Formats: sequence, C-alpha cells, structure tokens
Amino acid sequence: MHLVVRAAGEFLLSDITRDFKKFTALTLLKQIAANKKESRKEWLLPCFELKTKRLSKNEKHQFWQKGNHPIMLYSPDVMWQKIRYIYLNPVRAGIVGKAEDYAFSSASNYDEKGGLIDVILMDEF
Repeated sequence: MHLVVRAAGEFLLSDITRDFKKFTALTLLKQIAANKKESRKEWLLPCFELKTKRLSKNEKHQFWQKGNHPIMLYSPDVMWQKIRYIYLNPVRAGIVGKAEDYAFSSASNYDEKGGLIDVILMDEF
C-alpha cells in the first residue's frame, strides 16, 4: 500500500502509521474470521499465522509487513513524481490500461468518473 499523508499538529507520522496498521489489521482479520461466506479464509488465516511464526513471537497473525518506508515530499515536483509512481503501479503490473481505471486508486478522483475513495485533491494531476 502506498499513501501520501501528512501529520498535523502534535501528531507524529510514525504514530499515525502504527495506529492505522493496527486498526486495519485487527478489523480485517476479525471480518475474515467471522464471515462464513469468505471462501478464502481457510487458507488466508494460516498464511497470516505462518508469517507471525517467522517474523514475530508476540502476535497471532502478521497482516502488514514490518516497518515502513517514508519518503519526504519536500517540493511539489517530488510529491507529483511519487503520486504518479503510485498511480502507475497497477498499469505497470498489467492490471489496468490507465491509472484512473484501477478501482482502488484515488487516480479516478481526478476525472469526471470520481472514485471509491474520498480524498483531498491536489492542484493538478
């Protein structure tokens, strides 16, 4: 997952990232386990357990990779370079032909179709 985020006020980006990963992991793992119609849970949950045994001794399931790789966006040019890189990942992977066609990207928020994700739009795309 790639995100462009900013910590505001007294909040630290490392704390926001930690809390985001913890909340989403717990929420998604509970939903996977509780959903009787989820056909993939029989192999998904053991995969998360196996990762835990290899990487950590304190958790039952390892959902997210350990660590993160923040990049300082010190200018508008660098910010747009990184946003374009993120948007083109599904295109490079052959999932879609155009960045805005990937349903789980905010790239479509910049055209008339709109997107699934509510975002604060940057000045240009």
